[in-house]
Parts: sequence; structure tokens; C-alpha cells
Amino acid sequence: MSFNLKPFFNFFFCLCFFTSIAQTATKVTLASDANGTQLLVNNQFMMINGVNWDYIPIGTNYSFNLWQQPDDFIKKALQSEMSLLKDMGVNAIRVYTGIQPQWITYIYKTYGIYTMLNHSFGRYGVTLYDRYIQVTDYRNPNVRKQLLKEVSELANEFKDTEGLLLYLLGNENNYGLFWAGSETEDFPSDDKMKKAMGEKRGRPMYTLFNEAALLIKSIDKNHPIAICNGDLMFIDIIAEECKDVDIYGTNMYRGASFGNAFKEVKNKLNKPILFTEFGVDAFNALENKEDQKMQASFLISNWKEIYKNAYALGTSGNSIGGFTFQFGDGWWKVGQTKNLDIHDTDATWTNNGYDVDTKNNSPNMNEEWFGITAKGYANKAGLYESYPRASYYVLQQLHKAIDFKKNKTEQHIEEIFLNLNLEQALQKGLENKKRLEINQKHNKK
Repeated sequence: MSFNLKPFFNFFFCLCFFTSIAQTATKVTLASDANGTQLLVNNQFMMINGVNWDYIPIGTNYSFNLWQQPDDFIKKALQSEMSLLKDMGVNAIRVYTGIQPQWITYIYKTYGIYTMLNHSFGRYGVTLYDRYIQVTDYRNPNVRKQLLKEVSELANEFKDTEGLLLYLLGNENNYGLFWAGSETEDFPSDDKMKKAMGEKRGRPMYTLFNEAALLIKSIDKNHPIAICNGDLMFIDIIAEECKDVDIYGTNMYRGASFGNAFKEVKNKLNKPILFTEFGVDAFNALENKEDQKMQASFLISNWKEIYKNAYALGTSGNSIGGFTFQFGDGWWKVGQTKNLDIHDTDATWTNNGYDVDTKNNSPNMNEEWFGITAKGYANKAGLYESYPRASYYVLQQLHKAIDFKKNKTEQHIEEIFLNLNLEQALQKGLENKKRLEINQKHNKK
């Protein structure tokens, strides 16, 4: 007696295939009640312990694209970096467009780290009819059409990507309404001018953000959409024009405390707040030397507020996490295209919130030193090693110790912070600094 097993195998293959899809599909939602807002990944609560991450070797700049390198190179770079991130307790990275879906899935499956995918949304200009326009005018119908086309294509490409956490639109684009380029500058202080700019160029931008959010949702119903705003500027316009945006993302540099940010966002927007960038450099502008303890101390204060304003902890309840800025130093930041192999110590702007290293309003923000890891020279293969600073080790303690399934009260959170060992973290960071200095002498080209 003989049997035709082909129909059985076809059925079994289809069953396994669709079962696999059902098991791996990532659904990210937001759930709000009287206790605040939770971010749920496949119905499980997640506090984002994130980091802004890129891979830019010394001697190159923003034009270097890891995702255009050979697969073997990418895997080796990810092995070096993602292993450190996983050991630190990071569960999400912020990455700009250019990454392919396969690498988001690879990072998630290999290291358990999700990706927040960031479309700059005209922050650094826009290309229309093969012509690059440096300053984006969101009132221009052709600009609006082009940006909506780009996010539509993005959503269609990434909607089924395992490991995708959420979409982020922009990068403090409200600041870009005033600045001519991408390099950080001191911000204008005239309130009337800022208000006028908000109405003239800001409101059209925010209406477009909302259109983009609606467009993405029509394509991808499984991932929330956040915008990235600079601090709380124009929050009243955002309240009026961005009702369909799910998450208020903000790059916020206020020093040791975010102040009224949680309460303002809750009261004016009724949305969760996500700190898409925050932190401080590891260089003391007054003492003109690296200061790992200073950097770590500010980050401890920032993360304490992020955690204590999480869901059901009795404060604002609208914090869903943050992305520390940033994982590695950016040797290209000062000048952008020159002195790429020099670690500049120029402080390019002043922020009095970080009062440890400024005096009489002296510049104190060293753009090339924001890494919680220092960066070594690339080897012959073009790969480099990252050397954790004290900040890495204190965040490692925090991210691994705080479990919101167990640590359900402010007292629990407070106890974990009280038990932090900053001195041990500093010792490890300084040991890595010595190791870096020795290796730099061997690897410098």
C-alpha cells in the first residue's frame, strides 16, 4: 500500500510557517488608565532603557554608513557594540534610516535589543527633483508631498520587521526652524521672535507631523509613532496640531533635573513622554580634561526621574523611558567635515543647567565627548573598540537592577539608587581609559 504524503507535508509546512509568524510578530501598544501610561510589547510592560547608537570610526563623519559595508564587517561591528549594550541592560537603540529591516531583526534575535527607527523628516534638508535643499520649508506643498512619500515608503518597508519598536519622526526639528545647519548653536533668546517663528514655520511643520502619523498608522497598525521635539518649545501648537501622534519624544538637556517636563506633557498633551536624547559630555570645560564622574552624576539624576515618573509609581505616570545620548564619542561633531581624526575639546555652546563646568556663562558643552564609551582608532579591517566610561557602569547597575514587575514603588526605586556604587564604576572607567591610551599608541595610523 502506498500513500501520497505531499499534501500532508504541504499542510505541515504551512502550519509551521504561519505558527512561526504568529510567534514572532511584534505588536507594540500603549495602554493608559488612572495610573498613567504603559508601553506594551506583545502585551508585556516595557520601560525603555535606551541609547542613541551609531557606528562611525575615527577619521570619518556622518557620511559613513555601516549598513553599506559587507555583511561580515557589519556582524563584527555589531558583535563588538551590541554585546556591550546587552551587558549594560539596554533593551532599545535609536537608529536613523539607512538600516535595512534584516539588521533590525538580526540585532533583536541575536542580542534581544529593539530598534526605534528614526526618520529625520527634513531636519537636515530635503531633496526635491534631484536637488538638495538645505533648509526645509514645511509650507511648501512639494516638500510636504515628498516627506509624506518617504514615510509611506518607510512604513511599507518596515511594518512587518521583527525587532522594530516604534517610529520616530524628526530630530528637534523645531530648532532647525532657526538654525541654518545641523551643528548645534546657542539658541535665540527673544521670545517674540520664537513665537512668531512658531506660527510662521512651526505650525505647518506640526500639521505635517500629524499627517505623517496618520499615514503611517494606515499602513502599520502595530507600532506607535513618536515625534522628536526640542525640549517643550511650541508645546501649545503641538497640542493643537499633533493629536494623532502617539508619543511625545523630546531631546532635553536641562541638567540634573527635567523639571516640569513630565507634568507639562501630561497636562497639555495627555501623552506619554519619551526622552529621545538627554545626557552630558564627559569633558570638563573649566578644568580642560575628561571628567567621567561629572557625566555619570548627571545621568544618575536624569534616570532617577525617568524611572520615578513611570506608570503606577505615584508621580506623573507618563514616562515610558529614554535614550541616553550617546553610546560613543562623535569625533566629527566640531567642524563636521574637518579634523576628523582629532578629538576636539572645544565647547561650542553654553548650558547653565550643567553648572559644574561653566563660569560666567562660559561655553561648556563639548559635542565630541558625549559618549558613555570612549572610542579607539580603527584597526586595519576598519573596526574599532569601545571603552566604557563610568557612566556605562552606573547605567548597567540601574538597568539591570530595576525590574518594574518587582520594583513597584518609589521606595524600591529610591533604594536601588542609594545602593549605586559610583566609585566602583569610576574605577572601572579610569582603568579602561588607561587601556585605551595604551592601545591608541599601537593602532593610530
